[in-house]
Amino acid sequence: MKNPFTVRNMPLIAILTAIEIVLQFVGNHIAFGPVSINLSLIPIALGAITLGPWVGLFLGLINSLFVLLAPSTALFYNVSVGGTILIVLVKSSAAGFLGGLAYLLLHRYNNLMATIVTSILVPVVNTGIFVVGALTFFRPILEEYSGSFANIYEFLFIGMIGWNFIFEISTSIVLIYPLYRLVNIYQQKYQAA
Repeated sequence: MKNPFTVRNMPLIAILTAIEIVLQFVGNHIAFGPVSINLSLIPIALGAITLGPWVGLFLGLINSLFVLLAPSTALFYNVSVGGTILIVLVKSSAAGFLGGLAYLLLHRYNNLMATIVTSILVPVVNTGIFVVGALTFFRPILEEYSGSFANIYEFLFIGMIGWNFIFEISTSIVLIYPLYRLVNIYQQKYQAA
């Protein structure tokens, strides 16, 4: 893998980072249930596809820093500061990095398939790590807020991540490929020199 953090790629990385930050702020105010929608997975996946796994990881880290500062994260800090920091740093970063690796492995066979797989993999990894972390570090929150649900697993999968995950994966699948095509046009037009 070549170094993606070149002068030539910096404008695109800066644009994706700015979009990442804006979508993170917007996403903090959109929630289905107790968890905010992570719209910022879109630039993470887009960066992973267009510039590789290291840019996906970088954008995931940017996402993580803003999640750690979000007011909604305070509930998790109350239970486990270390667990919160670990989960938040790992989930988005790993999603971006693994998405970029998947794209690198698959794009030579079929670019559309590689893009779709990456657009699915990024929210799956992000949510999967959140689920494992929630079950590991945040059982008290799950038990306290599970209320009318039969058990903490039902609350976690239906109450906390159900609609959010469906929204995240649907928007990712619908938006990533058209945005990827736009980025390709940008790269061909402005980075051809």
